[in-house]
Amino acid sequence: MIRKEFKILNPIGLHARPAALFVQTANKFTSEIFVEQNQNKVNGKSIMGIMALGISKGEEITIIIDGPDEKEAMKAMEELLTKKLLEI
Repeated sequence: MIRKEFKILNPIGLHARPAALFVQTANKFTSEIFVEQNQNKVNGKSIMGIMALGISKGEEITIIIDGPDEKEAMKAMEELLTKKLLEI
């Protein structure tokens, strides 16, 4: 299991399109992926779960990944959160 904290840098947070990209990326992997924020934990492969957190710019989240491809999944999620979402 891997845990890593991220600060959301995208100007619109993880709403709408960024949330959809997050879920699409998470669903490429077989590992379980969870997002924690303020003691709330949701399935990172669920658009409704991500949207329910209402994550805004500047907030911190923890990504938890557990499974056979967890290292690759964390690398992809980190790239998404630190680079790709800043381009949209």
